[in-house]
Amino acid sequence: MRDVLLGMAYDHRIGFDYLHPGPGWGGSCLPKDTRALIYIGEQSGYDFSLLRGAIETNEAQLASVVTKIRETVGGTLQGKSIAAWGLTFKALTDDRRDSPAVEIVHRLVAEGATVRAFDPTVHGPVPEFPTGVEIHPDAYAACEGAACAVVLTEWEELRWLDFTKVHDLLAQPNVVDARNLLDPAAMRRIGFSYVAMGRP
Repeated sequence: MRDVLLGMAYDHRIGFDYLHPGPGWGGSCLPKDTRALIYIGEQSGYDFSLLRGAIETNEAQLASVVTKIRETVGGTLQGKSIAAWGLTFKALTDDRRDSPAVEIVHRLVAEGATVRAFDPTVHGPVPEFPTGVEIHPDAYAACEGAACAVVLTEWEELRWLDFTKVHDLLAQPNVVDARNLLDPAAMRRIGFSYVAMGRP
């Protein structure tokens, strides 16, 4: 997959900027605007099937991340503690509106998990989260006793964590990297079970 993305990116009409796998799109604009375009199409008698398909694919991507986490921790999230790294819809913002990370956290809790979340822009209780979500001051604290750490936002500081320390803090050395932020070979050398998006 990485070779295909690299080849596409060398086409100057596409470029490198928007070909990064992730848990789905989010933010305050794109989800709202795509729904609005479909509505406008319906009002005009046009079935915007291409855009409808894109929205369905985005929904499937969210579900795929939850499935990867569920399968990584043994087939059920009931009673499991999950460390969620990142809550904003992308790095370098504090915006959580329509964030795929937030949506995934809600789905994990709905399946019976406790989520130990860290995001450098989030401090203290977060009103949009249900019972079962704990906010921690750093990525290490979020990992204590968790069955899996999940990269949900591509914060650069996560790339440079002491992963030997992370390994020792987790109850099970599992990482699901929904942003393909980390080096798979390096993670596996430390002893992690490492799952990414569209790459081995």
